[in-house]
Amino acid sequence: MPATRRVALFAAPGLVLARGARAQPVARPARVLVGFPPGGPTDLVARLYAQRLSGGFAPAVVVENRPGAGGRLAAEQTRAAEADGTTLLVSPASTMVLAPHLFPRTTRYDALVDFLPVATLCTYGFGFAVPAAHPARSLAEFGAWARAQGTEVLFGAPTPGSSPHFLGLRVAAAQGWRGTLVPYRGAAPALQDLLAGRIPLLGAVLSDFVAQRGEGLRVLAVSSARRVPQFADSPTLAELGHGDLTLEEWFGLFLPARAPAPLARALHAQVEEAARGSEIRAALDRLAFQPEVLAPEAFAARLARERESWAAIVRDSGFVPDEA
Repeated sequence: MPATRRVALFAAPGLVLARGARAQPVARPARVLVGFPPGGPTDLVARLYAQRLSGGFAPAVVVENRPGAGGRLAAEQTRAAEADGTTLLVSPASTMVLAPHLFPRTTRYDALVDFLPVATLCTYGFGFAVPAAHPARSLAEFGAWARAQGTEVLFGAPTPGSSPHFLGLRVAAAQGWRGTLVPYRGAAPALQDLLAGRIPLLGAVLSDFVAQRGEGLRVLAVSSARRVPQFADSPTLAELGHGDLTLEEWFGLFLPARAPAPLARALHAQVEEAARGSEIRAALDRLAFQPEVLAPEAFAARLARERESWAAIVRDSGFVPDEA
């Protein structure tokens, strides 16, 4: 790494310097690649853990944002990086298990071949919300309202081909109404349209609703296996008789596939230690995320299961994105 680049890294926002002189698995500064812009949930989770890994796993750990292609660009760069522990990847589930089915020609990696799954960092659910002025007070009432419209009902999702998009189609099918997706480029514009009443329903990650809960919107249901404390009044889809629609996703930490097993074990141990800390637990709680650290073997098994299950969901939806 050129000296000018090293200086830039140490001056960059998000860099955390070493906190101690104890032995470290990696002797040089490490970077965590994130395939999304700063400030989003993937970036926030990556920075939480990067701070705790600095001084323990490596002298310093910096988050580098490499947005593009729904996280696939950062994944490709991680796959091609040196497997010496200086390049890590924090990725949402969709980039690893959903993208291969949506973009089979342009997804140039295999999550179970090109990466070493180190640990899940946390899990999160999705929610379905209506504007505060909407007459529906429950998901069943929304279904009745939607069926009474006599036409296709608009619903929003942060991006076409995202998990909330497919989950929204499945909720509509289960309730007997036809939904038409209003696509957005991110959660912020979708949330603005929901609050303004321009769309009657929005499916999104629960953290997107935290700031407005109890005011401009109502969360009618959550997709997680259990109720979420920040939305204690919102039942799970399973409680409403739609147990097959339960969906919890994760942010995960990966190394390039050629990384030595002892290095992966050391990284996993430090992630486990960090996840037990009150600082990370409190920060995740504010985002309506739940800390959950799976061991590498369990994480790899979950990857395989979820990649297989998404194949049928994408196929049955009939959705074909523009592949880019």
